[in-house]
Amino acid sequence: MARQFQPSRGRLNGAGPVAVVDIGSNSVRLVIYERKARTPTMLFNEKLLAGLGRGVAATGRLADDSVEMALGELARFKALIRHTGCKDIYIVATAAARDAENGPEFVRHVEAFLEAPVRILDGSEEAYYSALGVIAGFWQPRGIVGDMGGGSLELVEIAGTEPGQGATFPLGGLRLSEEADGKISKAQKIAEATLKSFDWPDLPPGERTFYAVGGTWRSLGRLHLFQNDYPLHVMHNYEIPAGEAIEFCRKIMVPNLEGIDKAEVVSKQRRALVPIGAVVMEKVLTAMKAERLIFSATGVREGLLHEKLTPEMQAHDPVIEAARELCILRARSPDHAEELIAWTDELFSVLSIEETANERRLRHAACLLSDIGWRAHPDYRGEQSLNIISNASFVGLDHAGRAYLAAAVFYRHDGLREGSLSPVIRHLFTERLRNRAKVLGATLRVASLLSASMAGLLPKVGIRATETGLELELGKVLADLDGERLRKRVAQLSKVIEKDIDVLAK
Repeated sequence: MARQFQPSRGRLNGAGPVAVVDIGSNSVRLVIYERKARTPTMLFNEKLLAGLGRGVAATGRLADDSVEMALGELARFKALIRHTGCKDIYIVATAAARDAENGPEFVRHVEAFLEAPVRILDGSEEAYYSALGVIAGFWQPRGIVGDMGGGSLELVEIAGTEPGQGATFPLGGLRLSEEADGKISKAQKIAEATLKSFDWPDLPPGERTFYAVGGTWRSLGRLHLFQNDYPLHVMHNYEIPAGEAIEFCRKIMVPNLEGIDKAEVVSKQRRALVPIGAVVMEKVLTAMKAERLIFSATGVREGLLHEKLTPEMQAHDPVIEAARELCILRARSPDHAEELIAWTDELFSVLSIEETANERRLRHAACLLSDIGWRAHPDYRGEQSLNIISNASFVGLDHAGRAYLAAAVFYRHDGLREGSLSPVIRHLFTERLRNRAKVLGATLRVASLLSASMAGLLPKVGIRATETGLELELGKVLADLDGERLRKRVAQLSKVIEKDIDVLAK
């Protein structure tokens, strides 16, 4: 007899999985997201490098073997979509399907097979959704988004929450490789000549960031990451100074990456395209006078889902929303975490601790994450929390900010011993964020001991400024919470902030 399972809470409250099928010139991919959200979580992700765009530039048609391979994979995708109970299915097709003579016929087969409409994105739409995906994955990004697929390259300026006017170019990896007969020097000339038609925006200093989207460029970034022994293997928001990136691109313009150090970290199917991706990347960074290159794990698919959100949801901070969700799933008292935000707001204000807007949002996220490791053995709560946070699929967060969140919560559990903190995290820190993480970690240690990490008590603790620091007033109602251990943690916080803190219990 088959076992009977109860539906999850997500199904009961109306939320449900969402599927996106992305039919690109190089890959055919299925991504199933947990639900529509400001920070959508992937439940499943699979791709097949079908190479639909291979040969389109020369023949004008999708190759029969590529079509057969793609349709075969779609049968598996259909079964998975049904099995996971997806409420909505979005299917998009890009350069290969829109450029090929037999593209419409292929699309009709896909629609009949998956029983859902296929949206063929034109170049400007592809640029728009790539930019919207970066907006979904970063916090108020500014610069230029470039999405390099197998058949085309899209470029579009972004400023905060608004994509600009995009442009598309026939510089996809497969297409450029074929037009250049696989020759790097010829690909360089084609790329340079093609990009001359783009009206590069005159970006002010500080905003000349290039956001790289697409599998070929992520593989390029992965190669750089491993060559430089970078400690955190998270590609989203991986950043390289533009000058260093240009030199790196020039060094790896070698057919199939033959003889390139660490080439094995790039899949064999991608190795022929990465040097072509390096050609285009080098020309783009040089032409736009870029200051930095940042890799994005979000693109067209996430842009499509972001568009489906209400304006209110789109405006939410993705780091805060992701942290709040983890808090709800793992913390003893999510209400206590929300109280921590208000309590630390007041305490930092009274102490006149200077914070940038970014540091303030990171502090709020750390408050929400402060208790997610409580179910672990006490000796491992700090380490487990650090591992979860440093490797979580957060967006809207650079790697230094990720290190801050991980360290602040680690300090909250394990104390402020510098030597016990992971060298991975220490490598990613800025000195300023390291100090801020210690201050917050010490503050959270006091709050957790006062309240047992449960809601309802922190708002009753008075915070008052004094000439040399502050007073924490427990009053008669909370006087029994005073004790030697609390005093030790308060003394620790006092030492970190270099100000006096008195506990008043009477």
